[in-house]
Amino acid sequence: MRVEVRGLTFEVHAGGPADGEPVLLLHGFPQHSGEWDEVTPALHAAGLRTYALDQRGYSPGARPAEVEAYRIPELVADAAAVLDALGVDAAHVVGHDWGAIVAWGLAAAHPDRVRTLTAVSVPHPAAMAHALTTDARQKARSSYMALFRKPGKAEKVLLAFRAVALRRLLGGIGDAARVARYADPMRAPGALTAALNWYRAMSGKDLAAVGPVSVPTTYVWSDRDTAVGRVAARACAAHVTGDYRPVTLAGVSHWIPDEAPGPLAEAILARTATAR
Repeated sequence: MRVEVRGLTFEVHAGGPADGEPVLLLHGFPQHSGEWDEVTPALHAAGLRTYALDQRGYSPGARPAEVEAYRIPELVADAAAVLDALGVDAAHVVGHDWGAIVAWGLAAAHPDRVRTLTAVSVPHPAAMAHALTTDARQKARSSYMALFRKPGKAEKVLLAFRAVALRRLLGGIGDAARVARYADPMRAPGALTAALNWYRAMSGKDLAAVGPVSVPTTYVWSDRDTAVGRVAARACAAHVTGDYRPVTLAGVSHWIPDEAPGPLAEAILARTATAR
């Protein structure tokens, strides 16, 4: 379905029983709502209603040109507005990668809208900001962002030769068909630029400005994540004042929803059950 809010048109993919408790699913870079396709069947079987959102820059009708339009407060406001349009007062919120940052921001700024939070791969933004300034290994893990923040050059590098570099970035996600599922949409005019604008608009100030989270929270991290290290993951707990459960998946890469949908669904269901 298409949802029109804030002057933009978002694609939202709904599934599960119509009367089920709502779950808002927020994807990461450079993916789209399809990254939840192997997670949602278990959620639907448990009676949950899911809404997988193609976020700002990923929905073709929601691609403002200005970099400033992709700052964290704008992304959080989108999620809240979509919930409004769906008639959902409060939802279980699940986010992966950049979607996790939006989910953390939504839970911190609007705890009344978030029944439970399951953040996947990326820890609380303030924990990430701290690790980026204090942990040399995390700085090295995040060095790719320097390229992503360069307008024009990043697009040229990532899309050259039928997007070979972008496909390589997604290499741990699965077979060639799964990689193409995410890489090919990024080759559409303006699509990759819009997705990269999330990085270009990011600032340490905005990351650190996300406040503590009081809602019941599960943080799912994987020990083969090349983007987020153990220091950032462990720092997450200090920014949650509500019930907090860390879950570590052994032998799994950054691409948790694609690589380990079963264990992730179990973690989500264990968390949502605490609010029923």
